[in-house]
Amino acid sequence: MGKPARAHLSASLVEGWRGGICHTLLTDARGVFARAKIVDPSFHNWFGLSLAMRGQPVSDFPLCNKSFNLSYCGHDL
Repeated sequence: MGKPARAHLSASLVEGWRGGICHTLLTDARGVFARAKIVDPSFHNWFGLSLAMRGQPVSDFPLCNKSFNLSYCGHDL
């Protein structure tokens, strides 16, 4: 393996069991990793849960949450 490219943006999309997982890496002018971002499918699906819960009593949240099976911390990759 060689050194990472200088001032480069890399992105990878893979399919996880909940949906798409996106990895994004950015290197600086020296070829050192400057930023990394991993987005779990649950990140996008929390919005769907909020739409499903509109007009519902809060007591239904545990049942709806289990139906969506979302990650609270986004680290269940």
